[in-house]
Amino acid sequence: MNTETPPATPSTTTTPPVPHPQPAADAGGAAPAPVRFDTKIAVLLRDDLETWQRLNVTAFLVSGLGTQLPEVVGEPYEDADGVPYLPMFRQPVLVFEGGKETLRAAHERALRRALPRAVFTSDLFATGNDRDNRAAVRAVGTDGLDLVGIAVYGPRNAVDKVLKGAHMHG
Repeated sequence: MNTETPPATPSTTTTPPVPHPQPAADAGGAAPAPVRFDTKIAVLLRDDLETWQRLNVTAFLVSGLGTQLPEVVGEPYEDADGVPYLPMFRQPVLVFEGGKETLRAAHERALRRALPRAVFTSDLFATGNDRDNRAAVRAVGTDGLDLVGIAVYGPRNAVDKVLKGAHMHG
């Protein structure tokens, strides 16, 4: 059994931590009430991607959220033997899909609303590292990006408006 505690890492943000909702049982011992978040993490994928592309794009898109928005990350995990695991998002990631035009419109709305966002373009399937990925995005103007996926985070109602016309992936 591992009883060592991982060293604390200093925070690089000056924003106060956002409290993480914790379910609590009622006085009668009933199951905890579901946690409802006032924010939403959403990924919108182009509907013509192959399965491996959908998985890859989703993983890449959400990877940036926790680095720039520490409030979306929960506490570290630990199993019953005391083995520590990395923290994950504190709330679900909802995955949507839509056509090329739906993606373009959602991107425009996310920009207008100044919501935190990540993009994945079709050019990134031909690159093999972060440097080349960034160069591929930088080489194309905003209106010319061939988007295959975007991730958006923000107030639930604002994200819902950005995703207008998309439907749940499935």
